Amino acid sequence: MPEVLRYDQMVEDALRGVVRQALAYAARNGLPGDHHFYITFRTDHPGVNVAPRIRARYPEEMTIVLQHQFWDLDVGEDAFGVTLSFSGVSERLHIPFVAVAGFADPSAKFGLQFEMAEGDEAVVDAGGEDGEEHAAAEPEIPTGEQPGKVVALDAFRKK
Repeated sequence: MPEVLRYDQMVEDALRGVVRQALAYAARNGLPGDHHFYITFRTDHPGVNVAPRIRARYPEEMTIVLQHQFWDLDVGEDAFGVTLSFSGVSERLHIPFVAVAGFADPSAKFGLQFEMAEGDEAVVDAGGEDGEEHAAAEPEIPTGEQPGKVVALDAFRKK
């Protein structure tokens, strides 16, 4: 079978690059104005490093919020690390970008949703409007009164 260009993977990589760039900006400069990030990730994904007590509470997926109290945000090419306080105890998290299931900045009414598919390939739903709901450790992300535009990528996916 001849090789084909995997546009779905190219788009996925590009959108994960948006998450990487936003986090890198915050690591260098802090979060400007009202910007804050909700990051949902798979706690059971290979390479995710969280404390056993956190993994026990959220065995598959959790959402963290980077707003006022986060420390030592470190962003690499393939993963990021951050220290957060859980019930008054500081914990270091290491999260590969491929484990990220969702990213939102409610102040900008911006969001991306990545769904994990067979073979650990991520499938992207940009906009979040039509995406499947995920259980989260935090309350639902406020979307505001005017929904953002949804970019349907199904037409480009290999069936």
